[in-house]
This record gives sequence, C-alpha cells and structure tokens, in this order.
Amino acid sequence: MPNMLRLTLTAITVALLAAPISSMAEEDDVATQEVTAAQGQLPLQALRNFADVFNQIRLSYVEEVDDKTLLENAIRGMLSGLDPHSDYLDASSFEDLQNHTTGEFGGLGIEVGMENGFIKVVTPIDDTPAERAGIQTGDLIIQIDNKPIKGLNLQEAVTLMRGPAGSKIVLTILRSGISAPFEIPLKRDVITVASVRSEVLEPGYGYIRISQFQSRTGQDLKKELNKLKAGRDELRGLVLDLRNNPGGLLQASVQVVNEFINDGLIVYTEGRLPNAYSRFMASAKSPADATPMVVLINGGSASASEIVAGALQDHRRAVIIGTRSFGKGSVQTVLPLSEESAIKLTTARYFTPSGRSIQAQGIEPDIIVERARIEALAAGIEITEADLAGHLGRGDGKESTSVSRKAEKGGREDIAGGDNQLYEALNLLKGMYIMSTPKTAIIETAIQ
Repeated sequence: MPNMLRLTLTAITVALLAAPISSMAEEDDVATQEVTAAQGQLPLQALRNFADVFNQIRLSYVEEVDDKTLLENAIRGMLSGLDPHSDYLDASSFEDLQNHTTGEFGGLGIEVGMENGFIKVVTPIDDTPAERAGIQTGDLIIQIDNKPIKGLNLQEAVTLMRGPAGSKIVLTILRSGISAPFEIPLKRDVITVASVRSEVLEPGYGYIRISQFQSRTGQDLKKELNKLKAGRDELRGLVLDLRNNPGGLLQASVQVVNEFINDGLIVYTEGRLPNAYSRFMASAKSPADATPMVVLINGGSASASEIVAGALQDHRRAVIIGTRSFGKGSVQTVLPLSEESAIKLTTARYFTPSGRSIQAQGIEPDIIVERARIEALAAGIEITEADLAGHLGRGDGKESTSVSRKAEKGGREDIAGGDNQLYEALNLLKGMYIMSTPKTAIIETAIQ
C-alpha cells in the first residue's frame, strides 16, 4: 500500500508540474521549449521523498491529519521557502488581502513580517490601537496572550491577533535598546484606514500624509491637494510624508506620481515571463502640480512608497529627506487556485525610471536626517538693546520694547521637539522658496 501511495502521489505531483507548462505553451513557444527541456530533469528522488514523508505523516503522526490539510501545508511551505512575500492564501487570507486594499479590516492595525521565527513590526498604522499603544517599527512580537510565537507561521500569528472589536489582547514585545521583553495590552478595533490626510504646517506650507496605498489613494490625494491650494494663503511648499508606509497597490503609487509630473517613465518591472515586463508612464491629461516639494521616507517606507520616492527623485521633482527606505522592490501577483484559495507569488522586480533596483537596496535620501529628539537649551535672562537705559529710539517716532521669544504650542519649535525630520523638511521648503523668489519680493515681504 505505501508503494502504491508513493506512485500515486508522484504521478499527481508530475501532473501538477506539467499543468502550468501546457498553459505557458499557449503564451510563448520559446518558454515552452525551455521548460520542456527542463521537464526531463525533474528531481524524481525528491518527489519520492515527498511521497514518503506524506505517507509517514498520515500513518505515524500523533494526531490524525486529513490529506487536504497536509497538501495545503505543502503548498504553503513551498511558497514560504521562496521569499518573505510569496504565500498561500486560503479563504480567510484572501479576504484579508482584499480588506487591506479597500482600507477596512479588523484587528490591531499593524503591518508585520517574519524575522528569525518572530513577528516583526514593519509599521503601526496611523490612528489604530497599535499606534496609540506605542508599538514601533522594528519591534519583535515574541508572545501573544502569553502564547509563544516561535514555531507559528505568519498567517497563524496574524490570526491570533485578529478578533472581535472590543476584545482585549496582550502582546509581549522585544525592542532594540531595551534589555528585557515587556507587555503591551491592547483592545482590538475595526481598523478603517484613511490613506491620505492633510494639514497646514504654517501659512503657505502644506503637509500630506499617505499611510498606505489603497484603491482610492490617487483620488484622495487630489482632493487633499486641492483643499490645501484653496486655503487662505498661497501654497509655497508641500511636505509629502511616506514614513512607515508599507506600500499597497502599484496602480495607486503610479497615480500619486502622476499628480506631480507631466510626462516620462514612473516605474518599470522585469521578471521571467513576458507579461512580467511592464512600463508605467505619466499621463498629461491634466497639468501636474508644480508646488516645491519635500518627501519624507524612513526604514518603514516600502514597496509603493519606494516607487513614489524613487520616481520623484529620478525626475528631480522633489527632495527626498529622512533615512534609507525598506527595500521591498518585488511584485506579487495573486493567482487563483479555486474560488476560495489563491497563491501570492513574487513574479517581478521594480525599477526606478533611471534603472535602479529597489529590491534589497531601498531609496537613499538626498539629505539624510535621522529621527532625533531636539530640546532647547535652558535660556537665561536675555538682554537686548531695547532693555538698555538711554538706548536710541527707532527713528520713526515709535517706542522700542523688549520682545518675548516664548515658543507657542503648535509652532515651529513644537514641531522641532516632536518631529525633527518634519522640521528640517519645513526649513528646506522655506529656503527653496526664498531662493526662487526675486530679491525685491523678499525685501517687500520682510518689510511687511
């Protein structure tokens, strides 16, 4: 019986391997010839080993496991052994993927990956339980409700973190710079992610934050940009914040870049199959926005974020500030297996317009600014000319008085203390505006 089972499984495996070959033959004759040549070199001993292992698990494992589960685990293991982003999607995983692209899902609001058997936080999503609880990029989750993560795959760990809104969960975190693990209690919530938001930093200087790239991100960006332009003050400069943005839809990143350039290449992809080669060009349907711009990135900026930063950098449309991005420059294609399952397979690599590969390299900022906390030195009593007895007047008949230099809540000093990278971006935009403005206009502004 074991021998018959082994032969049956070998035949099934060979049939599965042969099925894609016939489909590729319809697309490309050259590819068919190459695959057919390789077909005669199938590792038959490895296939026999697979059949033996399958049989031993069915007969000897301490608990009975059905064949469907074993085969799904085999598929999952085959994909996870390729790279960190290829995966098997069961019905639940496929639904989760769709929820991420539409912007609503249940859980804690953390983008995660695997590292050394633990869950690594890629980034907490803005305004979610994870972000409010202080979870940081780079944190390692080693336990969930006192259950060790070691030995679980990514999907199993994510499932443990999911649950009804309002239910409680405790994560045990290992963080760089802190010697011992510590616990963070959280309450699950329905995570609705607004991918784009904007605000005015100072009169004339706007800020747009993209937290991830969803199906509506391009439209939302246009709306927020128009809102800033419709403000009371002329928009002199714009900060586009892509920090801790894990990416999302490729088409959304193309739409974002298209808002800021009129023509030219945005990104291209290369892979093994002919349909993996694609080029995305800017469209000149409407004039691109020409507001001077600074883009903020860091180690949590990945995938679609890197496409945007790389394209704007290559086209010299924006100055990139911050730290090197994550370096996730691969394309994943979702290939359905049935109505309830699919595989997510890495099929290509991204390249910036100048031909730079993003994969495992990332985007290097034009100006490197590490995240730091800035504190003002304790100021003593300041004496100015206006404080001296008998000082000369201004000459215009008005009395000179000492000016208080207290920092106001929400002012530039407050930005510097809370977000030095944003502060440097704002300073750079002001310098760009000054250098691009005629001197007479600068003098008139100063007089006013």
